Amino acid sequence: MGYVVGDYLLDRLRELGVTEIFGVPGDFNLQFLDHVIAHPDIRWIGSANELNAGYAADGYARLRGIGAVVTTYGVGELSAVNAIAGSYAEHVPVVHIVGVPAKDIQANHRVIHHTLGDGDFHHFRRIAAEVTCAQADLGAADACQEIDRVLNSVRVQRRPGYLMLATDTARVEVSRPAMPLAPPADFSSVGARAAFAQAAREFLSGRRVAVLADIFVDRVGATDRLRTLVGPASGHSQGLPHATLAWGKTVVDESAPNFLGVYTGAASPPQIRAAVEDAERLVTVGVQYTDSITAGFSHRIDPRRTIDIGPERTVIGGVDAFAPLSLTAALEILTGIAPEFTAPATIPAPTTTPPVELPAAETPLTQAALWPLVAEALGNNNIVVADQGSAFFGLATLRMPTGITFLGQPLWGSIGYALPAALGAGIACPDRRAVLVIGDGAAQLSIQELGTWIRERMNGVIILVDNDGYAIERAIHGPAAPYNDIAPWRWSELPHAFGGDAESVLTLRATTVGGLRHCLKAATDEQDRLVFLHVVTGATDYPPLVTDIASALTRANTRT
Repeated sequence: MGYVVGDYLLDRLRELGVTEIFGVPGDFNLQFLDHVIAHPDIRWIGSANELNAGYAADGYARLRGIGAVVTTYGVGELSAVNAIAGSYAEHVPVVHIVGVPAKDIQANHRVIHHTLGDGDFHHFRRIAAEVTCAQADLGAADACQEIDRVLNSVRVQRRPGYLMLATDTARVEVSRPAMPLAPPADFSSVGARAAFAQAAREFLSGRRVAVLADIFVDRVGATDRLRTLVGPASGHSQGLPHATLAWGKTVVDESAPNFLGVYTGAASPPQIRAAVEDAERLVTVGVQYTDSITAGFSHRIDPRRTIDIGPERTVIGGVDAFAPLSLTAALEILTGIAPEFTAPATIPAPTTTPPVELPAAETPLTQAALWPLVAEALGNNNIVVADQGSAFFGLATLRMPTGITFLGQPLWGSIGYALPAALGAGIACPDRRAVLVIGDGAAQLSIQELGTWIRERMNGVIILVDNDGYAIERAIHGPAAPYNDIAPWRWSELPHAFGGDAESVLTLRATTVGGLRHCLKAATDEQDRLVFLHVVTGATDYPPLVTDIASALTRANTRT
C-alpha cells in the first residue's frame, strides 16, 4: 500500500509538533494504529482507558502546544468526552481522532456493535460538536482538505478538534502534503492597532500602572511578551508591579522582585489585594474570572481604571473596545509606551510565602506544614501538576522558583485529571521533571495510569496526599458525611501492583514533619527512578485557601 489518508494525518500532526499519540485500541482504529506504529517520528502511548488518554493528551498539549488522542467509535470516544470537554473549557488544543465503521456499513445503516442500534452513525459527532471547535467526517474525496481545515481551527482557536476516520477512508491513497500548513497570522487590523495605541497612551501616560495576568497569555503564546512588559525592559528599573490569578500561575517569573503574588479576590493577603484593586491604572491580560479562583467572585476590579486585554479584543475604561486586536499585539503596543508610565511606587514585600515556623520533627504532618515544604523542595525545571482540590489550593499562593511550569484545571475541575495529565506533560518534555501532587480521592479515579507511568520509565515525582477521602468536598459540605469517604487503599503497595520494582520506583511514606523533610530530600536526590511519596494528613485539615474557597462555594450552593 502506498501513501494513505492515515499517513497524511500523522504527517500533519508531526508537522505541528506531535511526537506521541495517546489512546486505546479498538477494532475500528486498529489498522490506523498500524500506521502510527510504523511512523518514524511518532510514538504510540497506550493508555489504561480513554478518559485517562484524553487527560494525558491535554497535559501534553499544554506543554507542546497541541496533543492527540485516538479512540474507537462510540464506547471509546464517549469515555473520552469528559477530558475533551475539559480541554474545550480551558482552551487546550487536542485533536480527537475516532476510528469509525467503514463507509459502506454506514451507508447501509447496519446495526453493529458500539452503536445505538438505529443505523445513525452521527449521534456522537453531534455530541462532540458541543465540546470541539471543528469536526469532520473524513471521506475519500476531501479527507486531506478536511484534515487541514480542522487542524487549522484547532491551532487558531486553541480548542479541541474532532475527526471521524472510517476504516476504509484511512486506507485511501493520497498525495503527500505539497507544503506546510500556513502558520496562524496576527489578525489585528491596522486601524485597531492605531486607535488602541492612542487611547492607551492617553489612559496610562503619567499614571502608576500595575498588571494582573492570567491563563490566556499562555494559551496564545504571549508569555515572553508579557514578561517583557512587566520586566525592567519596560523602561522602569524594577519593572511594573504584577500579579496573576491562580489559573495563570507561573505565566510570569514568580521569583522576580516586582511580582506581587497570586490574587484570589477577598481571600488575597491584604497587600496583594490593595496593590491590585487600588491600582491607579490596572492592565488585566488574558484574565477570566471564575468562582474557584476568586473566592466566589469576590474580586473588586473597577473597569473604569482598567485596560482589559483579551484574546481578540481590548477594552479601555470598561467602555471603549478595540477589535480585531490580538493579545500579543496589545502587549507589544503597551510595551512601546511603558516608559511613559509614572515610576511604580515601592513594590510591596512578598507576602504569599511568609516564613513558616514548622513544629518539631516528630509532630504529625499537617497541611500548614506540608505545602511550604513541598514548594521549598521544587527545582527550577519542574513541571508541577496539581489536582483540583487541596493540592491545587495548597500550592496556588506559594511562590515557585524560576523556570517552574504550574498546571491545574480550576475551571473544568475534573478530579483525577492531574495524574494522567502529569504523565502527558512529562512525556511532552522529557528533559524536565514532572511533579504530581494529588489527593487520595482524586487518585482513585485515574490511578490506572500509574502503570503507564512506570512502563514509560518516566522519572518524575508523585506526591499522594492521603487524608482519608474527598477533602475539598468535606470543606464545602459534610465533613463527616459518608459520601465523602473513600475505600482505604494500601497506597505504598500500588507501585509494585502496577508493574514497578526497586529498579524503577522509589516508594516513600511520611506521617511527620521530619519524615516529610527526609522524604523530599530523597526525592530531590533521586533522578533515575519514579518517586512515589505517600504523605498522611488529617481528614478535615485543609489549606487556608481551601477554607475560603469552600465557604464561597457553600454560600453559592445554598443561596435561595
